Amino acid sequence: MTSIPPDPDPDPLAPPGVYAPQEDTALLADALAGEPLPPDADVLDVGTGSGALALRAAGRGSRVTAVDLSWRAVCTARYNAWRAGLPVRIRHGDLFAPVRGESFDLIMANPPYVPGPDSAPGPRGPAASWHGGRDGRAVLDRICREAPGLLSPGGTLLLVQSALSDADRTLAQLRAAGLEAAVTHRRRIAFGPVLRARADWLRERGLLSAAENEEELVVVRAEALC
Repeated sequence: MTSIPPDPDPDPLAPPGVYAPQEDTALLADALAGEPLPPDADVLDVGTGSGALALRAAGRGSRVTAVDLSWRAVCTARYNAWRAGLPVRIRHGDLFAPVRGESFDLIMANPPYVPGPDSAPGPRGPAASWHGGRDGRAVLDRICREAPGLLSPGGTLLLVQSALSDADRTLAQLRAAGLEAAVTHRRRIAFGPVLRARADWLRERGLLSAAENEEELVVVRAEALC
């Protein structure tokens, strides 16, 4: 199993409006560190934000493509890749649209997944990085539908989400698409500002108990059959 080298840029730039590496990024990085990748693997980081995970994959010698809907994130990721001296192909677009017709040995995704009462924000607001619609699955469901078709035989999807956005549904959708899927990593974290602001709404919906003040993050690993 190939181990990941130290983060080539432990503190990537993340200006206002670009999702900065947080606990979910760290959990997905842990999953990436344990993922055996073939030499010169083709890796896709969808919703790259600051490019933190794309840089980790590029540091292992992978051929990395990173995609984000936010132009600010695209420019930030390009700057961080330049600063780290790592070759990352960075594209602007909606999820998999910029890479249609391509295939990848590994796809990584840290999508918006927090359930909330508002309508989905536009691509420029900071909430676009974490707001996943009323059930948290506005983007998750799209990834479950579209990612399997971009995996090479034996390729892997690593997807991080909150347990509040129904990891079992993610597993069911990926298995229905013919992938072998399981939760491989879990981490409980204290509520941050976003969940503290939505706690009452989440409790009204029965997604949180009155005593809960922690969120469980999970990584779903799904593998395409050879």
